[in-house]
Amino acid sequence: MLREKIIEKSKEIREELVAIRRDIHSHPEVGLNEVRTSGVVIKKLEELGLKVIKNIGETGVIGILEGKKPGKTVLLRADMDCLEMTELNDVEYKSKYDGLMHACGHDAHTTWLLGAAMILSEFKEEICGNIKFLFQPAEESLGGADRMIKQGALENPKVDIAIGAHVWPIIKSGSIGIKYNSMMAAPDMFKIKIFGKGGHGAEPHNCIDPINIGCQVYMALQTIISRKVDPVDSAVLSVTTFNAGTAHNVIADRVELGGTVRTLTNEMREQMPMWIEDILKGITVANGGTYEFEYIPYYPPVINNDEVLDIVKKAGEAILGEGKVVELIKPTMGGEDFSYFQQKVPGAFFVVGTYNEEKGIVNPLHNPKFNIDEDILHKASAVLAQSAILYLNSN
Repeated sequence: MLREKIIEKSKEIREELVAIRRDIHSHPEVGLNEVRTSGVVIKKLEELGLKVIKNIGETGVIGILEGKKPGKTVLLRADMDCLEMTELNDVEYKSKYDGLMHACGHDAHTTWLLGAAMILSEFKEEICGNIKFLFQPAEESLGGADRMIKQGALENPKVDIAIGAHVWPIIKSGSIGIKYNSMMAAPDMFKIKIFGKGGHGAEPHNCIDPINIGCQVYMALQTIISRKVDPVDSAVLSVTTFNAGTAHNVIADRVELGGTVRTLTNEMREQMPMWIEDILKGITVANGGTYEFEYIPYYPPVINNDEVLDIVKKAGEAILGEGKVVELIKPTMGGEDFSYFQQKVPGAFFVVGTYNEEKGIVNPLHNPKFNIDEDILHKASAVLAQSAILYLNSN
């Protein structure tokens, strides 16, 4: 069976994957600057004999494996960029660049997708259809997935489904986690400027105090979650900046607020800016002020397709064994730009557990001491490979 061959091949490449991951980890690059990382990817894909498309969405790379027989096309995705933070791990493969670190596991994502390509290229004669191995830039801030889609990443051949994965430090190493329906939130932003009439602090009656208006707006925005959102749904609205004033005896002429909104459905996402502006307009006008409101959509919510996630679940059980596929109870309010692919084609995003207390792998994502259990690399490669085979060879 192909399953046994995939497992065996994944074990054969384990040490090579560890070496690749450590090399990428020690040379982190931020979004749209992943030149060295994409070079590592291109070299390996070309060694495997895949068709390689370079510089998609700036530094993105696509490798295409064409099976012996015609069929559908599955896209397997990884992101390559790092975070702007200083690594505090004391390991031989520690970041060589001050202020840059793979603290979100994208070095692992890139590596295990290369592993999936290494595995599947061995079984080209047994594959019906095509596999696109997509390595994207700029997930952390600049929407690399959207950039690649706009430059044709889902075409030639046309993609039918997409699958991606992320390291997850709260699930035990050796297991994967899945979540049906909404899995991650849309992490949108907003900016508010409220304009009043400045003046002397001793003469508030001659002024229109924007701080007073801003405080009322801040308090009223909290009622959106408590009084507008269905109690069985989830959403977050956080005002995270509030700036005004320059001196103790001067009433300011403006106040600026900003924050984040997290929603798990496209419907709730569309409603939020209308609710915010209704409150903002009503309070500001009632107090004689004016305002500017900017709602900045970031990534859409990650909403998994049931049928595609079923494939991932079956693949995980086949590769990792019974009890190694954990169904997550709650979504996370963090965001992920894999959602752009899901806006275009049915897709599934899952997480790969890396928690291992015995090895000291216990720190959360975006922590300066974040690290992974490297035993997950070849296992995640095998799960991705098995997922692709299950889809292509059953259609």
